[in-house]
Amino acid sequence: MKIHEYQARKIFRDHGLPVPPERVAGTPAEAEAAARELGGPVVIKAQVHVGGRGKAGGVKLASDPASAREAAGAILGMDIKGLEVGKVLVAPAVDIEHEAYVGIIVDRASQCPVLMVSAAGGVDIEDVARTTPEKIHKAEIDPRYGLLNHQAMGLGFDLYDDLPRVRAAADLFRRLYEAFLASDASLAEVNPLVVTRQGEVLAIDAKMNLDDNALFRHPEFEELRDPASEEPAETMAREKGLSYVKLDGTVGCIVNGAGLAMATMDLIKYYGAEPANFLDIGGSSNPEKVVSAMRIILSDPNVKAILFNIFGGITRCDDVANGIVKALEQLEVDVPIVIRLTGTNEKEALEILRSVNLPATNSMDEVVQKAIELAKGAAR
Repeated sequence: MKIHEYQARKIFRDHGLPVPPERVAGTPAEAEAAARELGGPVVIKAQVHVGGRGKAGGVKLASDPASAREAAGAILGMDIKGLEVGKVLVAPAVDIEHEAYVGIIVDRASQCPVLMVSAAGGVDIEDVARTTPEKIHKAEIDPRYGLLNHQAMGLGFDLYDDLPRVRAAADLFRRLYEAFLASDASLAEVNPLVVTRQGEVLAIDAKMNLDDNALFRHPEFEELRDPASEEPAETMAREKGLSYVKLDGTVGCIVNGAGLAMATMDLIKYYGAEPANFLDIGGSSNPEKVVSAMRIILSDPNVKAILFNIFGGITRCDDVANGIVKALEQLEVDVPIVIRLTGTNEKEALEILRSVNLPATNSMDEVVQKAIELAKGAAR
């Protein structure tokens, strides 16, 4: 679950990170009042769940309350990568001497959190990793012991030559890891971490992604969710108990089981096309789940064909087949459907599908190639 910067700043502040004060505004008048309260020049930052706000014009400097009002008016309502800006963050502008990047992620290769720092702060870290990976320094954190002092100090020296700054940075790294761990986050990031001309080390930006699988331990985080900043299809999928991620291809996938879903997407790419989504209906689906899955897939105008790939174990093939029939009755399905069903109650499922003239196969390669062929020939 993604949260807004102002929400991440509060979590950081609660764990002792040096984060300047901020206010949140939903109107230009509120931004003007916030700037007047904070005093001095301020920065106005769009609150959306995407990166690249600055490049899109979603971050502006304002020298006084009147210009803060003007800047907020320009940002509120902006479309940034498909998301409309409904709130802005108003924070004091700082006199920056040095910018750096600090982030913690869960690294699947090492199976532990990894702390990353780079003196190339204030820019997209993905660009740094791609073009100058030697500028990124890392430390793997053993969850049994946490971030060790020598690791924190070592990364501090990768950023600064001045010992007081190194110590301040090392303390910030430890507090960031505490926030990351306590929140069950999958990402905690400060970009940029700055040193002001007065010598202060400050986190003037905050980004966090929270692990959906751990939200049951944090009921207080549910109020941080902003449905307006989510893909409507992803919101619907969550409410219906489905796992869905929108992608950029044309072959819509409805699969049971995450492993089979990944294999299906790999096979689509292998045969020269792109999947439109990841959608896992789960291991114990019912017909209504299939109807919901179809509704989600059809909401994507890029989908040119729908591919069902069902391996029946706990999931019953006849339940899925009944769901497909119900979907055809309830929805306007304007794209071709190809189906692979094998496993529990496979024969019953095939009979149900024949009743509505929908053929099915048990060959995964065959069904993927057929879906790609139909997607290339479909006009929607």
